[in-house]
Parts: sequence; structure tokens; C-alpha cells
Amino acid sequence: MPTTADSLPRQPNEMTSYAIELATLGRRAARSSAGIVLEAERALEAVTGRLDTLIVVGGVGYECAAADERLLAQVRRLAERSRRVASVCTGTYVLAAAGLLDHRRVATHWGYGEQLATRHPAVAVDVGPLYIRDGNVYTSAGVTSALDLTLSLIEDDHGPTLARAVARELVSYLHRPADQAQISMFLGAPPPGDRMVRDLAGYIASHLAEDLTPGALAARAGVSPRHLTRLFTAHLDTTPTRAVRAARAEAAAHLVRSSGLSLAAIARRCGFGSAQTLRQAFLDHFGVSGDRIRRMPDMPRARVPSGQKTPVS
Repeated sequence: MPTTADSLPRQPNEMTSYAIELATLGRRAARSSAGIVLEAERALEAVTGRLDTLIVVGGVGYECAAADERLLAQVRRLAERSRRVASVCTGTYVLAAAGLLDHRRVATHWGYGEQLATRHPAVAVDVGPLYIRDGNVYTSAGVTSALDLTLSLIEDDHGPTLARAVARELVSYLHRPADQAQISMFLGAPPPGDRMVRDLAGYIASHLAEDLTPGALAARAGVSPRHLTRLFTAHLDTTPTRAVRAARAEAAAHLVRSSGLSLAAIARRCGFGSAQTLRQAFLDHFGVSGDRIRRMPDMPRARVPSGQKTPVS
């Protein structure tokens, strides 16, 4: 379901309004999985002239869309007329099926990366970042990352001042960098009851490559390292050091399974000093090697360390 912006702001900071249109094959209405009906303004077949941005969105119908030759032909035609092309979430599958992503590095939702890489081996799938720009092609991860991509496009066209104003109007975080990790080990577990621990858990998951020593985390929270350890032990049943190592291992395991990145690249992205350190972390946390994790049908379960009642993940 491509969306087009017909204005052509060529110069950064040029204050040009965007004319956004929803276009579908045959101008059919689009019904979301929640039952919301969106009326198309034009048929894809009727879109002519130069376009600024072609955006292909994802969703539950992405498999059918990626197999529809009529749609793919229109996407290819409109991409040739567009200054840039973008996708949201599994919209990447449509661009890949149209042959627009070969030999490019692209992002998609972390849960769909492995399948995309298998289906299109000429596409370099990287499920780590929130969004990726490769030439004039922009791809993004899950739904909310589309907002970060959009703010980035606004900044490219009009500069950071307008992007900040838009983010404030939307009451949005301004704005998450492209290479911020998608994966959070804490999304799979009940949130900690203590707000400070909960905030730090979110910070850890979003800044895996940064300094996450107990001292750095304690300074961020405004408490002593000893008090931080007491809070983590009480609410997460683990220490800050173990929680950080577990978060990094979980994120790295997702990347091993869903991307073609080397262990060394994954180690850098997830805050490990080397590929060897990451291999040891996998053995400590999961009890299996990285190669085994890549071949497993499902994510491995974390081991329960001695003296710990529940896994840290």
C-alpha cells in the first residue's frame, strides 16, 4: 500500500509543504487488521509525474502484496519516478520482491529478518538498527520506528529545527538515532516494580554498546552503586552487571538468528569487546554456541545460574 508525497523539496531547509496521498491498486479501500477502513485517493495505476517519496507500508497482508505482480510492477514504475523510496516494517518485503533492494543494506522488523534474508539472498538484511539509509532507499523496523524515520526525512529536507518542532508537536522522543537497537530483553519479562529499575532497564536495552558499568548506571540514577545493586537484586533477582550481560547476550542472540552480521560486528553493536567475549557470553547465558543458536528453530532459553531463582531474561 504505497503512499506518495508529490511535493519536490530539493534543497535542505526549503519550506515546502508535503501533499500526502494514499494510493492502492484500482483505488481499492484498505482495511486494517483492526477493521479501520482507509479510502484511497488515487489508483496506483493513475499516479504520474515526478514524486518526492514513495513509501510502502507493511502489515498482515505483506505476503500477498509481495506476491502480487501487478503491485510490484507499479512499485517499480513509481520508484523510477521518485526522489527516494522508503518502507515501514514488512513493507521491506515488497521492495525486495520488486528487486529494489538487491545489494543494499536494509532494516525490517527483527522478527521477520531471517525469513527476508533467506528469501532474498542478494539483500543485506540487518535487524539491529531502527532504520537504514542506503543511497536513496530508506527502510525501517517495526511500526514506531517509522516515526523516527519520518523525523529523519524531515531533518534531511528542512533541517533539525523543524524536525525538533514536529517531534515536540507529536510529544515524541527527539528522535531516536538510526542505529539504536531494536531488541530489548526486558520486553519478554514483566516490567520491574520499581520505577528507577524499570527506567534503567529500558536504558540498558537501548544503549547496549555504551558504558553500562554499575558505576555509570548508579550515576545516571543518582544513587550509590551499592544501593543500585540492592534495587536490582530485589526487583530483578540479579545484579546490575549480570543484568547488563544478559541483555547484551539476548540482543546478540536475536541478531545472530535474524541478520547476516559477523560475530565481531554483533559483539561491537551489543557492547562486547570481541567475538570471543561474545562466544563466552553465549555459553554462560544459554549454554550453547553462537553457531548452534543460528541453527536452532527458536530462540534458546537462558540458563538459571546457581543461586538464582529465575532467569534474568
